[in-house]
Amino acid sequence: MSQKPKPITEITVNRKAFHDYEILSTYEAGLELTGTEIKSVREHAVNLKDSFVLIRDGEAWVHNMHISPYGHGNIFNHDPTRKRRLLLHKREILKLSQAIQQKGLTIVPTKLYIKGKYAKLEIAVARGKKLHDKKAALKERDIKREMDKEIKDFRP
Repeated sequence: MSQKPKPITEITVNRKAFHDYEILSTYEAGLELTGTEIKSVREHAVNLKDSFVLIRDGEAWVHNMHISPYGHGNIFNHDPTRKRRLLLHKREILKLSQAIQQKGLTIVPTKLYIKGKYAKLEIAVARGKKLHDKKAALKERDIKREMDKEIKDFRP
């Protein structure tokens, strides 16, 4: 008896992370959310723009991830930018903490999605790009775009 693959609904992508950082490796982490938070996530009311991950006391925490208050919530609504615990295996947390000991490496959230009925956060070990690296990446993307346009126009 085969299991159906769990449906994945992409909520948000941190485009700024891909612009500012060179992504080295990615991990899938669960999120510990309250009831009104998961309802806001399902309404796509999330911003990962300035968020980052810290490891403290053997636990991973995501900071500055903005989840808007639930519209139909009451006095029990959540604080939009509170720190939230990431659900990872101990060995993954150890691997991440060893990785960020290296100079210039950090952990950034790249994507938030719903997998089955659970909210998952894709986090990445990343190295910050220098200004000239960002310019080179933009130039490379523009050249590729131009080449694709020329190929498209050339076809009969």
